[in-house]
Amino acid sequence: MPQIVGMPMSFLDWIDTYRVFHSKKSKEDTGHATVPSGETTPRQETGGPDPTFAEKAEVDNSKIRLLRPRIFAMALIVSIGGLIFGYDTGQISGFLAMDDFLTRFGNEPGPAFSNVRSGTIVGLLSIGTLIGAIGSAPIADIFGRRVCIVTWCLVFCVGVIIQISTEQHWYQLAIGRWVAGLGVGGLSVLTPMYQSETAPRQVRGALVSCYQLFITFGIWLAYMINFGSHTMAGASQWKLPMGIGFIFPALMATGICFLRESPRWDYRHGKIDAARTTIAKSYGVSENHYEVQREMREIKEKLDAENAGGGKHRWYEAFTGPRMAYRTCLGVALQALQQLTGANFFFYYGTTVFAGIGLSDSFVTSIILGTINFAMTFPGLYVVEHFGRRRALIAGALWMFMCFMIFASIGHFLLEEGRETKTAGTVMIIFTALFIAGYAMTWGPIVWAVIGEMFPTRYRATCKHPTHRLCVKRIDNGPGMGISSASNWIWNFLISFFTPFITSAIDYRYGYVFAACCFTGALVVYFFLCESSGRSLEEIDTMYIMHVPPTKSTKWIAPEGEELVTADRLFLEPGARNIRKEEAAGMETATEREEVPMPNERYGVSDVSGSWVPEASGGRGG
Repeated sequence: MPQIVGMPMSFLDWIDTYRVFHSKKSKEDTGHATVPSGETTPRQETGGPDPTFAEKAEVDNSKIRLLRPRIFAMALIVSIGGLIFGYDTGQISGFLAMDDFLTRFGNEPGPAFSNVRSGTIVGLLSIGTLIGAIGSAPIADIFGRRVCIVTWCLVFCVGVIIQISTEQHWYQLAIGRWVAGLGVGGLSVLTPMYQSETAPRQVRGALVSCYQLFITFGIWLAYMINFGSHTMAGASQWKLPMGIGFIFPALMATGICFLRESPRWDYRHGKIDAARTTIAKSYGVSENHYEVQREMREIKEKLDAENAGGGKHRWYEAFTGPRMAYRTCLGVALQALQQLTGANFFFYYGTTVFAGIGLSDSFVTSIILGTINFAMTFPGLYVVEHFGRRRALIAGALWMFMCFMIFASIGHFLLEEGRETKTAGTVMIIFTALFIAGYAMTWGPIVWAVIGEMFPTRYRATCKHPTHRLCVKRIDNGPGMGISSASNWIWNFLISFFTPFITSAIDYRYGYVFAACCFTGALVVYFFLCESSGRSLEEIDTMYIMHVPPTKSTKWIAPEGEELVTADRLFLEPGARNIRKEEAAGMETATEREEVPMPNERYGVSDVSGSWVPEASGGRGG
């Protein structure tokens, strides 16, 4: 296989080259037919190969094998970004209950923390993650995903150094958590971005969900280490688990050097051969495979349309682009609702909460809950691909609603009055475990997956950041996931900072607030989120642009034999900016035959069925 100058073969490259060579030889020996470049295949008829490459080679239609070392390596290495965040989240919960930590940094008799100080120490991490999420995407568009992942790992290490070097200054600890948060925020954007842009579409949801799996593993690991160190003498109680946090960014920064750059970033920066090679290696096929040619064609069409439309995009296009206001607001809502499920109420303050219930060793309970959180994320990887995003999110939200209603009712009406404290505490722990199991299988991993899929390439990054206008003209992704991720971190901070105040005022009735948010989440998903499981990013883009009803999106079928109507094709082709957004984005859909036809030639695509033509004016905007 051809190698790109300056990109030496990694060990995984040699494995893939060896396998593809023998796959070709096997087909020749067994008479497996390949299709000459002058002929077509059923797959070509529904989209066609990359013409610049199909002329040079035969089209390979061999079966794609997805369970390969390269896929597992990508999942493990890149998802360490989630482990870093989870570990930092889990360890602070234990620190707040450690004697030495309270003695050094507490400011209340006992010793203990005031609500302001504990909220500040816990919450400043989220402020850092917000800033990191906002700033990471434009930098990644310039320098590439891999370089920026390494950079944010180093930033996190600096934050850990600031924390671990303090002896008695609580504000130094808080500042260190803020700096570490910058790294966590940057990785929270780049991890799902890299995976969604590089992973084969058949396993994209599962790979992106690995980010959440590693978050849960990090939380569990922090609980285990805290349990082992909380009986140690002196500062070792908290400095040992804090120092272990150096290991994970070091592993991630080293491992990412053995992976290839995002093919979409490579293509948009003129590295077309590198992009093709990366896609081929991701699918585990030869470079002339129909799936590789299909993705190359889709990337090329989007880039050509973008260049024809001027090549520039501003941060406000996250709201003015084709159906982007709808998607941006939906992304913000989903990320906010993920936090408002109340999961971090337990992850940040679980040790303190269960100590208040009357448990003799709340560290043990935290370990149990952390184990459930981690273990149940594995079936979540199955759920995300086999049951659909919508169904899983709705079921998960209703399940968490029920658990929080019971948790809050028992905590308020029984514990407050001092009756049946032991039994009530046990029941509360059981329903906390059931809540975390539901969260780990649904809202934990799946929200990150749907956010990574919802936005078109042009807008994917800045709906990861609102400051895209500060970057040079050569930026390739526009405003998408960063704004959504920023919403996640804002609510993360609000919950972590204000929880001590709220629980002091309304005790366990706080759970009713989270229960209401869970129920709201089910409604938002049902009425506004399109099903994206098993679809290409371009097909998902088309569904939103064509106003496919979310309630019917599961049965929607992309028309065969025609190019998809995407944000780039509809709004960025020459003269397309003269089309009224209300007219083009408000096109009605037809789903009676479980298929939404494409718009007529006025919008750049021929009408498929002849039974559906958009109105000359009117329609819905945004």
